[in-house]
Amino acid sequence: MAGAKMMQEFEPDWIIAVGGGSPIDAAKAMWAFYEYPDTSFEDLITPFNFPKLRTKAKFVAIPSTSGTATEVTAFSVITDYAKGIKYPLADYEITPDIAIVDPALAMTMPKTLTAYTGMDALTHAVEAYVSILNSPFTDPLAIKAIQMVFEYLPASYEGDKEAREQMHYAQCLAGQAFTNALLGIVHSMAHKTGAAFTTGHVVHGCANAMYLPYVIKYNSKDPATMKRYAEIARAVAIEGTDEECMEALREKINEFNRILDIPTSLKEFGVPEEEFFEKLPSIAEHAVGDACTGSNPREITPKQMEDLFTCIYHGEEVNF
Repeated sequence: MAGAKMMQEFEPDWIIAVGGGSPIDAAKAMWAFYEYPDTSFEDLITPFNFPKLRTKAKFVAIPSTSGTATEVTAFSVITDYAKGIKYPLADYEITPDIAIVDPALAMTMPKTLTAYTGMDALTHAVEAYVSILNSPFTDPLAIKAIQMVFEYLPASYEGDKEAREQMHYAQCLAGQAFTNALLGIVHSMAHKTGAAFTTGHVVHGCANAMYLPYVIKYNSKDPATMKRYAEIARAVAIEGTDEECMEALREKINEFNRILDIPTSLKEFGVPEEEFFEKLPSIAEHAVGDACTGSNPREITPKQMEDLFTCIYHGEEVNF
């Protein structure tokens, strides 16, 4: 709101957002409040409910991290720390007019940020590929992004400049896939746990990396979705039956988490058990209501969401 107030005083024709996902997302929200000062945050929470933008300014996004792809998407994630909830704002009005995807800006990312943003990009592509809104236009972007992440993320994590450049492109491809196909419950769950615990922020990419193998197993109870995961696996040289491919894909993601020093459960992350189970019903309910849940390939109830979160907390297999 402070940024929007400065914009209203300065009256820019162009808004230039530089940085990682959070500053660019913040600038997108500022843009809406700049053009419509009387709009409330509550008005913008409803997906695809933004007023028409570009009445005062256009928008340039220049990412310095390789994960969110917010420079090419219709999304902005804003955290309400008082409620401990991340809200995904969604509307094609907030897709930037120009994206400058310059890998030189990503060369100074520290290792942890490289890991988290890289796994965020992988999750975007995987969720877009199995989304109920996938299409022949999004599938090639998603598959290519997945292939590039598996090929380049470990070397990028170790600081290889060529790999770092390719990851900057891969995350942008993943963004183009998911802004059109939308996402799934990995993101719903990450949004609702990011700011929920007293142990500190569960960084978005870290949460996605933790949750993705569990959600793949949950979604694979649907045979058509199992087939889609198997197609992803075969695109990265995994062979076998659909189920064998799906399980090998999960193991490959878990292997990446080990390489990138990402926890495999919320208990390992450090969330206290008593606090987790106290907040679980509310978190599960909010996750089911998240904007990303509607495009997940398998439906989920609040009770199933609680059970899924419980498996993730303890690092247990998903069997329902």
